[in-house]
Amino acid sequence: TTPPRGRPAAKVAGGDRDRSRTPPRYKYLNTKPIFFPDSKLPCPNFLEGRGCHKRSCALAHEATGLVHLIRHFDSARKSLDVCVFVITCDAIANAIIAAHKRGLKVRVITDDDQMETKGSDVVKLVAAGIPVRNDSNKAHMHHKFTIVDGKVLISGSFNYTRQAVLQNRENVTFQTDRPTVGAFCKEFDALWKEFACNKVAAKASG
Repeated sequence: TTPPRGRPAAKVAGGDRDRSRTPPRYKYLNTKPIFFPDSKLPCPNFLEGRGCHKRSCALAHEATGLVHLIRHFDSARKSLDVCVFVITCDAIANAIIAAHKRGLKVRVITDDDQMETKGSDVVKLVAAGIPVRNDSNKAHMHHKFTIVDGKVLISGSFNYTRQAVLQNRENVTFQTDRPTVGAFCKEFDALWKEFACNKVAAKASG
């Protein structure tokens, strides 16, 4: 569905932050809150740093909210721990897979009901060799956070979906203070252990 024309790109909140605790390699990234929706999805060529040669490409060729978010995924050097209710945005799924292909330790936790919904990218993640676990529970695994290298916390209302990017009023924040990031690392590890019996298996082909 084509989003309404004239909608501004996701807004990055103003104001300076104290970045004294920010690891050096993250300092060039935007760490201010991001507010969705975006007006367009980003062009894959733009995301990969290549020029787009299409005469009438309808995708974004600028640093939208989703582009800022994906840049953080791309900045990972050691690990990426993703704990999110639902994943249907291909651009985000591709960034997670790219981290895995770079040799990073990538782990994904998601909701068992949502991973079966139309457009879910969980099957694609598992097929790429990424370990995925779900809650296997009537209640929902409703978290929405990612931890980059155990040092940067990405969290907010934002589910990793196309609808969240283009339609919903959503927010994403970035935090690097050790107590907060450490608490979320502890939560992720606890869930990973709790869901040890709920490993998502790759679907047989054919």
